[in-house]
Amino acid sequence: METETATHWLTDEEQRAWRTHLDVSRLLMYQLEKDLQPFGLTMNDYEILVNLSESADERMRMSDLAAATLQSKSRLSHQITRMENAGLVRRENCESDRRGLFAVLTDHGCDTMRKVAPHHVESVRRHFIDLMAPSELEAIRESLAPVAEHLRAQRRL
Repeated sequence: METETATHWLTDEEQRAWRTHLDVSRLLMYQLEKDLQPFGLTMNDYEILVNLSESADERMRMSDLAAATLQSKSRLSHQITRMENAGLVRRENCESDRRGLFAVLTDHGCDTMRKVAPHHVESVRRHFIDLMAPSELEAIRESLAPVAEHLRAQRRL
């Protein structure tokens, strides 16, 4: 049996860094999601509300919203249906492209963002930002920026 000599296995230090990253990512998302539950929102809901609230006219094409939230068009469609039922968003036809649809933030969605955002920011601070010195946060940003850019480029392929 041939062995895979070309595999560049992780060193112990690399393995510890990788597993710590995985642990922090999963645990942080779990906690942020838990902190949104009293408002009846998931992290996916919140991410969609943020994207819409920061967009021109508080609307985005569904295809652009799917790309921005890293969701398939099908999964996003189900998510938007659930959020429509909660009165947070609505769909509108695209006048320039009959096949296109917009997701639009409703007044209730906007009010929800105003109510939830301070609590979410407090959660991010409590469970991430305030646990590190500014220099540590800058080091994280600097070290993860090339990874994020690499992965964004991979998505464009």
